[in-house]
Amino acid sequence: MTDLRDSLLSSYDYELDQSLIAQVPVNPRHSARLLIVDQPSKDGFGARHAQVWDWHRELLPGDLIVLNDTRVLKARLRVRRSGGGRAELLLLEPRGDGKWLCLGRPAKRMRPGDQLWVEALEQEPISLEVISNDPETGGRVVQFPIEFCDRETMEVLLQRYGEVPLPPYIQRHDPKDNHRYQTRYAARPGAVAAPTAGLHLSDELLEALSKRGILQTRVTLHVGLGTFRPVEKEDLRDLELHSEWVEVREEVVDSIKACRARGGRVIAVGTTSVRALEGACLAGGGQLKAISEPVDLVIKPGYQYGVVDGLLTNFHLPKSSLLLLVSALIGRERLLALYTEAIERRYRFFSYGDAMWISPEAVLPSAKLH
Repeated sequence: MTDLRDSLLSSYDYELDQSLIAQVPVNPRHSARLLIVDQPSKDGFGARHAQVWDWHRELLPGDLIVLNDTRVLKARLRVRRSGGGRAELLLLEPRGDGKWLCLGRPAKRMRPGDQLWVEALEQEPISLEVISNDPETGGRVVQFPIEFCDRETMEVLLQRYGEVPLPPYIQRHDPKDNHRYQTRYAARPGAVAAPTAGLHLSDELLEALSKRGILQTRVTLHVGLGTFRPVEKEDLRDLELHSEWVEVREEVVDSIKACRARGGRVIAVGTTSVRALEGACLAGGGQLKAISEPVDLVIKPGYQYGVVDGLLTNFHLPKSSLLLLVSALIGRERLLALYTEAIERRYRFFSYGDAMWISPEAVLPSAKLH
């Protein structure tokens, strides 16, 4: 029976001591703490405490882990307005012919027809023009030189002028973030935020997984507004998210079919991998198919997973779409109880924080399509 509270945004709130928001990543990557979620027991919520390094012992030979190979762009640009004032752009997605959807700050000072200049030390200024407002996102469509028409060409400009767009709750900035705010397997440029569960996977851990007989495959979801923008509607029944670009290739479909055939389990690394796989399953009418298109899938309690069996994930912001997604796997009340335990044990939260492993045994039977 559906709990009506599952449809209210306020039901996904929790209190967090600001000192638990991780400001720096741990080193090595796999030394972060890991909250392991098992099948609930009669006397508790079925949680154990370990390190991310121990994760490879939780998986079984023949399992398949699915990684998101997006690469974070240096998508934050400092710009000068025609009146001389300073401002910022956060690039979100291409709109064709050198036009890009951006979030502007201060947005009110960026009106259609305004000129902007991108500047950086020892670089020639580049002239931009605000073309239009975007009502859906509150952003601005900005005209760049026409040769910067897609994510690959834009990365060239951003390497020279841009900065890594760390989340606003990370107060310090360090040149090491250029390396540390990327997964070790980041390959395809396009994200404006990292798929943070993957930040825990070191080369050594990936090798340990491989030696244990755990296979891997890679999808691409360019993390954008749909992931990091706060949910603002209290009534979640008709919630919509901004779409993000997803590519699930034929070899991914083949790898998952082979995993099923050998009795393995499909394990998503991060909520973005979940949305990529489930979006491709939805596009196939309940059967996984290869896609290369925008996906705006909302996963919340009541959703039935068609592909994913287990999930490695981080600890997410209150009232976020990511909290809804994880609640759909194990139930909202159980998830919030686990968060309470993590807070009491002083786990580190958000992008540079610790991790949670939701084993297939922990997933609600009602959350599975088959």
